[in-house]
Amino acid sequence: MKPVNAVITKIVDEAPTIRTFFFDTSFESVPGQFVMVWIRGVDEIPMALSYENAITVQKVGPATSALFKLEVCDSVGIRGPFGSGFRIEKGHILLVAGGVGAAPLAPLAEKAALEGTKITTLLGAKTREELLFRERFEAAGEVRIATDDGSEGMHGYVTQLIDDAKRYSQIYCCGPEIMMKKVLDKIEPPKAQFSLHRYIKCGIGICGACCVDGLRVCRDGPVFSGDALKKSEFGIYKRNECGERLRV
Repeated sequence: MKPVNAVITKIVDEAPTIRTFFFDTSFESVPGQFVMVWIRGVDEIPMALSYENAITVQKVGPATSALFKLEVCDSVGIRGPFGSGFRIEKGHILLVAGGVGAAPLAPLAEKAALEGTKITTLLGAKTREELLFRERFEAAGEVRIATDDGSEGMHGYVTQLIDDAKRYSQIYCCGPEIMMKKVLDKIEPPKAQFSLHRYIKCGIGICGACCVDGLRVCRDGPVFSGDALKKSEFGIYKRNECGERLRV
């Protein structure tokens, strides 16, 4: 699994701490799959594809901080795509996106819209400035917004926008794990798919660093059905780089 050398062709500032990096290489993928991004001399980290040739990154640690220092014409190494993606269901679907969790859901919205699926998106962020890919979701269907500080849409959490979950044929969710656990607790688990973000080392299911109980996020996920997560440690525990369980 040698990394492909991907040259940065464009950088878009989405928010004060969020950027989208476009590459000269496209990756044939299913919405929800991820790639391993090697920032040379620093680390290799998992990132969802927000476009077929781009990743959208929030600056949160050493690797993403190093990535933010790169400019157009610099390059990274990319392996993948890996894992399972979203399965698009017919009917009326609901997308629940929190923060950078909008990144893998935006390509899903666009693909589902092309297939004629009716889409409602609940889009949440801390502030108006951090609402991600709003225009892409609006082009695909209805959008309802919540912000933590009340600067746009409802003043509160995006999970509070979920009203009658039974009227949707399928629910798709990505965002902070605490948020996704609240979604899982409000809906019928078999009717939902969740995209998880965990600490991933190898990306191919060997090391076990990303396990949720017996499920390997990199190989069995990152997209899981709600019923697979309902009685797991999802939303309760996560693992650090040493494999130790920590409270989410």
